[in-house]
Amino acid sequence: MTGKYQIIVKNARIQYKFEITRNITLLRGDSATGKTTLIDMIALRQNNGDSSGVEVICEKKCVVLETSMWQIFLQNIHDSIVFIDEGAEYIRSAEFAREIRNSDNYYVIATRHDLYNLPYSLKEIYGIKNTSGNRYQGTKRLYAEIYPLIDSDINTIAKPDIVICEDSNSGFEFFSDLFGKYGIPCISAKGNTNIPMTIKQRQEKRILVIADGAAIGAVISQLISQRTKRELMLYMPESFEWLILSSGIVKRNNIKEILEAPYNYVESKEYFSWERFFTDLITRSTEDTYLKYKKDKLNKAYLQDSVQTAIMDVMPDLLF
Repeated sequence: MTGKYQIIVKNARIQYKFEITRNITLLRGDSATGKTTLIDMIALRQNNGDSSGVEVICEKKCVVLETSMWQIFLQNIHDSIVFIDEGAEYIRSAEFAREIRNSDNYYVIATRHDLYNLPYSLKEIYGIKNTSGNRYQGTKRLYAEIYPLIDSDINTIAKPDIVICEDSNSGFEFFSDLFGKYGIPCISAKGNTNIPMTIKQRQEKRILVIADGAAIGAVISQLISQRTKRELMLYMPESFEWLILSSGIVKRNNIKEILEAPYNYVESKEYFSWERFFTDLITRSTEDTYLKYKKDKLNKAYLQDSVQTAIMDVMPDLLF
């Protein structure tokens, strides 16, 4: 499945209206915030049709996976938006991750847990809030808004004492060279799940973390919590490959149009995360050029002053 989809779920008492753009979306928040109410309404419509009093409006079929026999039912769900409530313990399993890896569905998962087996974006973690100023008062309908929980945009980067990169390959080589010019050491965490512990092990006061925002959703809450203990800056573009593509130095394959609306091009059955899509896109787009890209080893062309400057221009301003 590809595309961006607006979903409206409503009855006489409450209306939800939101959009999803990726294969994995998380609804977070404490109990009584409206996650289960939303999914229960979709399930009611699924089981009882018009007699449910619930209306679900979407270009794609919306279904609720609400059974312990989830593997069997999932095999028969295609080209749909699948909702899963937080009581489903299987969403935390490696088996669930394997089952949906090559799926042609989108998934909206309500949970208070970090799902380490799934590569979801920090931009696709949402909360729910009441925007109508009432709580089921009289006959007035309650309007619920689904909003991003994580604000990941930063405009400037103050001089850090050290840089921690998720990447240990091309991205790490690029940032090591870039920050090394300013006398700033750069180390690799060797994977996003290792970032929190890597931070704890450092003694430096001001730390910059650079990681792929497209797949770091499972550890972002840990990183944010560490901000209260030390001066921590988080720079999380979609991926290093996305950063290069956004710089404009690669001219092929309608890259500008793709970057404006990636959801129209990222086929969920083929790419488990947008990071993988951008890696494939840049690899194909530079295959027979001087900018030929390999994830495991950085092409030295990306360290040329003109190329590095173009990539830096897409990054937040470096204040040093």
